[in-house]
Formats: sequence, structure tokens, C-alpha cells
Amino acid sequence: MRTQSGNTARVVVIGAGMAGARLAARVPGVTVIGEEEHAPYNRVLLAEVLAGRYEPDVIALPSAEVRRGVRVVRIDRADRLVHCDDGSVIGYERLVLATGSNPVLPPLRGLGHMLPDGVHPFRTLDDCLALRAAVRPGVRAVVIGGGLLGVSAARALAECGAQVVLAQQGEHLMERQLDAESAGLLRRHLEALGVEVHTECRVRGLRCTDGATPAVRAVELADGYELEAEITVLACGVRPRTGLAQAAGLDVRKGVVVDDELRTSDPYIHAVGDCAEHRGTVYGLAGAALEQADVLAGVLAGGSARYEGTRALTRLTLRSPAAVPVAAGVAGAPGGLDLAAFGDSRPMPGDDVIRLADATRGAYRTVVVRGDRLAGGVLFGDLAAVGTLARTWQDDEPLPADMSLLHLLTNDGGF
Repeated sequence: MRTQSGNTARVVVIGAGMAGARLAARVPGVTVIGEEEHAPYNRVLLAEVLAGRYEPDVIALPSAEVRRGVRVVRIDRADRLVHCDDGSVIGYERLVLATGSNPVLPPLRGLGHMLPDGVHPFRTLDDCLALRAAVRPGVRAVVIGGGLLGVSAARALAECGAQVVLAQQGEHLMERQLDAESAGLLRRHLEALGVEVHTECRVRGLRCTDGATPAVRAVELADGYELEAEITVLACGVRPRTGLAQAAGLDVRKGVVVDDELRTSDPYIHAVGDCAEHRGTVYGLAGAALEQADVLAGVLAGGSARYEGTRALTRLTLRSPAAVPVAAGVAGAPGGLDLAAFGDSRPMPGDDVIRLADATRGAYRTVVVRGDRLAGGVLFGDLAAVGTLARTWQDDEPLPADMSLLHLLTNDGGF
């Protein structure tokens, strides 16, 4: 067994994603172990790489040096060691799990452990580059999943000239963030880009060629209809990577359970990012991962930092390819669509809902007020008010009693 020279590090981080890179940039002397061969990168911008707008080096993140292409296979909690697949063993004083998440592979007929040719997850930079290499003008592409990732992938593929179909099982796109009306605006924008959108559409399986190396040819829907596909993108959500933690005997539910110091059931091990479950919530969001890393940096420095949870804002920009005319009345035309969503945009009984819509400009704003606080909202088109609204929501402060609720949707947020 080979042991790394100077084999005990003060802090060892398993995972070189956004959370691990952020922590390494804020804590001196961290040892980071990452499975990917690439330097840490901003995962939020993968769709921009797929569309050809950015090259991979543009989305690289500043971080400490990373041991790339190395996978941790076992954690020895008794001796505080991590064992790697290259035979090295690294001791730690504190260990941080930043193992992220894996894409969910849906239980589809024709989809086994080995993906058929033409079937792509969309989670890592390697996934993105493989997909970009496969796309060409006119290729038939089906994106399965209409959440934020699926919408971003469909837009990027359309910008590459592909004939794109987006299949969403739910009633409307981006159900976690949008209400039905704003999702309808998003759908119309995608359709103006040439994306064919199917909602309430359950995928049953894949039809692939026979032989030693099967390749996808169509996506089969539950109603028997087939969508021709040379490329299929799986954007069906993610699942926390908790295998190492489970094998080490840590408390794991949906994710690796952590307290307000991001500490696991082992006092010498912390967890941050997509793999961490805090107060019953696994966020799966870049903003939460970065906030957790910042708090943990303070904890490791001996401070009194505590993580209270994240109130995250979702932003999405869909630009219109110059070659594709955008219909009048579509949000953001002709330059594209700007969208912001935060909190809970689905009202409960007793909530106040304030909504402004401008069909001519394709602008739409709605906020939900619950009691004396802002519960959430969605903004399309002109996002001038989003900064003030988001700060009001994030601070969770009572709204002024004498303020007209309509002023929440003015350009300055009413303050």
C-alpha cells in the first residue's frame, strides 16, 4: 500500500465540484481529491458550453490544486484515512464530503447499465463535450425532462441547429419553480426557437438498433407514439452521491445528514453541496452549495458560523439564435428570455397574489404574499425589480404595513 508523502492533511475534501472548489479557495492547505480529469468548473454554465458560446476553460473555477482523476474508494473513520483507487492513502484531521450527485437514469425499457449510443446524461463537463461532439444541424434530439436542466439543454441543442423535442411528464415546464402561466410563456418561447414541447407525456422506453453496440433510434411514449431520435438527453433530475458515507456508517437519509456546522454523525467529517441533507432538505442547487462551503470555511477557521438554510433564486436566460425568428409577444423577444423565480410561487389558501402581465412585450410578474411576508414569485422579461424582491424574500422581513402590494411589482420593488 502506497501512502501519499506527508500523509496527514489538516483538511481533506472529497469532490472537486463547485462546493469543494469554493471551500478550497477559502481554507488554506486543503487537499482536494476529484474524480474528473478536468479542473473544477462552474456546472451552471454547461449549457453555454453545449451551445458553443463558451469553451471549457472559460467556466473553470479558481481553487487550490486538485488531485484529478482519483476516486476515493473507502473511508477509514477509526484511523482517519481515505483510501484511493490509485493505491494512495491520505490521513485527515477533518474530512469534507463534497461528492455531489448523480443524474437519475429513469427505468426505461431499453436503458440498461450501459447507455446505448446516442443516449447522454447531462451532468458533467465530459457529458457536455460528448453531447456537443454528437450534435450537428438537423439531427433529431429528444430531451427527457422539463426541469431547469432539460429546458437549458433543449435551448442549447436548438442553438446548435438540432431538431429538438422536449418531453415533460408533468403538467408544465419547470414545475418546481414556475406557475402555470409563467410556464406557458416559457413553453411559447421554446417553441419559437423551434423546440417541440410535449407536457403530460410519459416516456415508456427507447427503441434501439440490435447488435453488440445498440444505438437509439426512437423514444417510445406510454400512448404508443414514437419520437424519432438520433440523440436522447436524460435530464430527469439528480440523486445525492452517498455511497462512501453509507459504507463508512454515517447517518444517511436522502443525503448525508448534517447539523448547522455542516457536521455529519462523525464529529471529524463534514458534508456540503448536493450530497448534504440539512434539516431534512437536500437542495441540489449551486447557490446552496456555495453558501454551505462559505459557512464551513468559517467553522474550520474556528469561528461561530452556522448554516441556517438557503433561500435560493433561480435565474435563466434563453437567447434567441439569430437564424431563428422569434414570434412577437414572446417573452424577451427578440434578444431572448430572462426569467427569475424564487420561493414558493404557488399560492396557498389565504395568500395574496399580485400579478402583472404585458402581452405585447411578453412580460410577466407575479408575487405571493403570505401573511406579512413575501413567499415567492416569478418574473419574466424586464427583471429590474428582481434584486429588491429577492433581497426582501431572502431577508424574510415583514413587509411595511402601509405599503401597497401592487408596489412590489414596480421597477424599484416599492421601496
